[in-house]
Amino acid sequence: MRKACLFACLFAFGALGLVAAQSLPSATTHDAGTLTMTAASQQEQQQPSQTFTGKIAQAEGKYVLHDNSTNATFQLDDQSKAKAFDGKSVKVTGTLDASSNTIHVVDIQEA
Repeated sequence: MRKACLFACLFAFGALGLVAAQSLPSATTHDAGTLTMTAASQQEQQQPSQTFTGKIAQAEGKYVLHDNSTNATFQLDDQSKAKAFDGKSVKVTGTLDASSNTIHVVDIQEA
C-alpha cells in the first residue's frame, strides 16, 4: 500500500512537471520578443535628429527629398508636410532610417 501511494505521488508530481515544462517555452519566447521590441523602440527614441537639405520632388507618386550635393534621394514619412513644399528647396529635420532610406520627419522649413 505504501509503495502504491508513493508511486501515485511521484506520478502526480511528474505530470505537473511535464505540464509546467510545456508551458515554459512559449512564455520565454513571448518575453524575449517583448524585450527585443522594447530595445528597438528605445534605440529609435535615442537616435538624434539630423538636418537634411535639398529639394522636395515627386518620385513614383510620393514626395521625396533630393539632395543635389550628394545626389541622394530620401523617402519622407510625412507626405502631408512635404506636399506644402513641392518643388522648393528645404531643410528637413528628422531621423534617418538607413535600412529603408526614409527620413522620419520632425519639421520641414523652406531654405
